[in-house]
Amino acid sequence: MMEVDGPWTEGFEGFERKEESEGEEAPLGSSSLTLAPLVADSPSIHRSTPILITSNRSKESIALSAPSIPNPFPELSKSPVLIHSLPPNSSDKHLIKVYGEDSHSRSVWVSPGATAREVCHLLVQTAHCTDQENWALLEFHPTLSLERCLEDHEVVLEVQATWSLKGDTRFIFCKNYAKYEFFRKPMLFFPESMISDSADVSKGMTSSELIQNLLKSGTCPEIQGFLRVKESSRKAWKKIYFFLRRSGLYSSSKGSSKEPRHLQYMADLEDLNVYTVVNGRKLYAAPTDFTFCIKPSKNPIRVQDLKILCAENEQVRTCWTSAFRLFKHGKQLHCNYQLSKSAPQNLGGRSLTDGKSESEASLVAMDFSGKSGGRVIQNPMEAQCAEREEGQAWRRRETLRCSLLNLSSAPRPSSIHKTQPWFHGGISRKEAQRLIEKQGLVDGMFLIRESQQHAHCFVLSLCYKLKTKHYLVIPFENGGRKYFTMDDGETLFIDLLQLVEFHQINKGILPVCLKYPCVCVAL
Repeated sequence: MMEVDGPWTEGFEGFERKEESEGEEAPLGSSSLTLAPLVADSPSIHRSTPILITSNRSKESIALSAPSIPNPFPELSKSPVLIHSLPPNSSDKHLIKVYGEDSHSRSVWVSPGATAREVCHLLVQTAHCTDQENWALLEFHPTLSLERCLEDHEVVLEVQATWSLKGDTRFIFCKNYAKYEFFRKPMLFFPESMISDSADVSKGMTSSELIQNLLKSGTCPEIQGFLRVKESSRKAWKKIYFFLRRSGLYSSSKGSSKEPRHLQYMADLEDLNVYTVVNGRKLYAAPTDFTFCIKPSKNPIRVQDLKILCAENEQVRTCWTSAFRLFKHGKQLHCNYQLSKSAPQNLGGRSLTDGKSESEASLVAMDFSGKSGGRVIQNPMEAQCAEREEGQAWRRRETLRCSLLNLSSAPRPSSIHKTQPWFHGGISRKEAQRLIEKQGLVDGMFLIRESQQHAHCFVLSLCYKLKTKHYLVIPFENGGRKYFTMDDGETLFIDLLQLVEFHQINKGILPVCLKYPCVCVAL
């Protein structure tokens, strides 16, 4: 073991060595180890003590001496993290995760005061959606099968703060055409049979005019009717008469009596949210499929806090849930509705005040049979006759064109419908109804799916008057060619795309034209 007097350091300096302690030159070919005392009168350090070896070469010299080699794979050096997942420069941003209807999610950075409308606008841009209106953010609780559509003015982070940390609650980005539909068709959502007798109808106003005035002023008529309530102690459902007023929700202890001594206060409208129950029959043994529930808005969702209600049909459930929203948010909902009408629309033209697009409102019935040119048909009955005649003429033209052997253009492939947003493959009847209900029960919403009972057939699912109707589309062979039809061969279509395009202008056998395709958004 060799000992060295005083502290020493080790260094490598090429092929030369200098001893700074004695100043003597080292012979050539010797080791590059340099011993130099640092501090006098220091305790001796043994050879076996680990010492850090520092290089006298700077990093700059190494970088300059190394040759510049180009990277043959520059794309591999990029970070796999998406630009949307990188934190912004400001520290007040918060990261939220939003799911699409295909179960894929996207993380976005939002400000503390970001509303649901602003988050939807951000997702429309990042997901490259073709249109910018009728989008919504849903609050979904998979375990309890509860969901509700966030109002446009609600702050997203405040809603998320009420969730349980151990829960599986999530936000879902999807279409919702019925968010403000009760402003356009109030009598469909508020039938006269459910309006309370205490409503002031003695001033010469009809029920429709009364509802219109109340909605414009940011309120709602008092609602009454029977609902089934699930008792917490047992699985039975009890039928109770309820009253919904501005002051809260009340139940009658004696039939449909609304005397003060028979009314029981049930809930405060300012401190609750109303949810739609997705699968009430299976999870809560509900007597019907039209179940909803109310719960305190500022507390995490617990089963014991839920008040589950069941309606007789969809119109009754929609009436109650719409009235809850109007009584709670008041005039703010009407402001949101006015703001949604002024939103830009890329497909179908600009939005008009009556809820129709510019291109839809510009369609008029014309008669070109005279020699002096076309004229606008003012009579509605004459316009319907002209529509039927045009449909029959269209069928004759298409049949003649398709019967020709040498077509000027190649026919479209029979699988072209698979690329369309309204086609949903082999989903079941119940899933189709659930999807249409989720995106809003508005007249003209539709989708096409494969039939599960009939081979090589399809089903057109269409919403009309808060109900989903299903029409079978069968293959039909005529003149050696295959077509599709819904009316036993009276109207033939080459493919499903042609069928949809025809019924977007002509009702045909349908109760309403096809207007809103039910689409699934992929984030």
